[in-house]
Amino acid sequence: MDILITYLEYPFVRYALIVGVLISLCSALLGVTLVLKRFSFIGDGLSHVAFGAMAIAAVLNLSNNMIVVLPVTVLSAILLLRTGQNAKIKGDAAIAMISVGALAFGYLLMNIFSTSSNLTGDVCSTLFGSMSILTLTPGEVLACAILSVIVIIVFILFYNKIFAVTFDENFAKATGTKADLYNLLIAIIIAVIIVLAMNLVGSLLISALVIFPALSAMRIFRNFKQVTICSAVLSVVCSLSGMIISILAGTPVGSTIVAVDVAVFAVCWIAGLIKGGR
Repeated sequence: MDILITYLEYPFVRYALIVGVLISLCSALLGVTLVLKRFSFIGDGLSHVAFGAMAIAAVLNLSNNMIVVLPVTVLSAILLLRTGQNAKIKGDAAIAMISVGALAFGYLLMNIFSTSSNLTGDVCSTLFGSMSILTLTPGEVLACAILSVIVIIVFILFYNKIFAVTFDENFAKATGTKADLYNLLIAIIIAVIIVLAMNLVGSLLISALVIFPALSAMRIFRNFKQVTICSAVLSVVCSLSGMIISILAGTPVGSTIVAVDVAVFAVCWIAGLIKGGR
């Protein structure tokens, strides 16, 4: 505890914890919807797109890669949604096509135009996360906080519509709900979350941040609202625990958070079996 208190005296550690909590909260809110709609891997696909966009930003020597990464990821989310609705290209095939293409294109650009002496280390850090979460500036923390608050407000305001589209899209359309519009809104929100989570867990581990808390909550609860709340709480607790363990033990931030998520899922699985038996 003394070591932890000492670390918390540094502003960059507090910044990292704040950003980690906000990102994990946003990820958990939409994670339940993605799991129920059988579209869990959209996070994985968009994270690969974000990697390709980050490679473009690095080639252009942009100091703020958010200028490129956020618009490209949002546009890809819209394209992925439209492509997934095409009868000739199903949702899973569209995700695989876009994600693999973006990942290969990004790595190719980094190899051709890279000026770094440690290309392998840069790629590994981008894919699996690094300690860059501990080097956030106040401006980056503010930008992350603003985007996270917008995501949370949008989810609360359109909660009923998202609920309707999640469970029965055809019925929602029959009652006058613009299901396509809210599907588009969900895709855009997920794109924003993916971009925010890049510094926390890396592009290859983002989908775990979205999926595991939702699956853990579903092992215990059956009500949509209860699952969403439980997922948000578990996600925040796992992220905080993972970041604290990472800071104290010197382990990679992203991998540690996902490892904690896996452990909590195992506990919830056992709790669900016990609850079901009763």
